[in-house]
Amino acid sequence: MLIRKYMSSDCRQLADLFYQTVHTVNGKDYTKEQLDVWATGSVNLKEWDASFSEHYTLVAVMDERIVGFGDIAESGYLDRLYVHKEYQGRGIAAAICDGLEHWVKTSKIITHASITARPFFQHRGYIVIKEQQVFRGGIALTNYVMEYEKTK
Repeated sequence: MLIRKYMSSDCRQLADLFYQTVHTVNGKDYTKEQLDVWATGSVNLKEWDASFSEHYTLVAVMDERIVGFGDIAESGYLDRLYVHKEYQGRGIAAAICDGLEHWVKTSKIITHASITARPFFQHRGYIVIKEQQVFRGGIALTNYVMEYEKTK
C-alpha cells in the first residue's frame, strides 16, 4: 500500500469512492433515504478539490487504484475518511489516520463520525463528546462529535 498526498487529478475518483462507500459500507447503519441525501452522486468537484487542497489530504493506493482517502484541517478537524468497500479491514483507514494525526500540530483532533465509523475511532482512542442529528435535504442523519487528545 502506498500512502501519498492528494493531487487534483484524484478528485473524481475520490468522489466516486465516497459515493460507493457510503452506499455500501454505511448501508447497515442508515436507511436508503439517508444514504441518498448523504451521498447524492453529484458533488461539486471544484469545491471538493479546493477543500482537499486546503486541507492535508492523503490518498491510499493499492493494486494501482485509489482505495481510500482522508483529510484534516490545520485546526485539527478530521473531515473525511473513506475506504473502498472491497478494501475494508486491511488497515487502510488506520494508515491514513496515522498520517493525518501525525501531520496536524494541534493537541486535539475533532471528527464527526458516522454510526459506522464510531467503533473505528473509539478503538483509536477518540471519545464521544455528543451524539447529534445532522439534516441533509430535510432528512436526519445521526453522527457523533468525537475528540482525540494527542500525546506528545
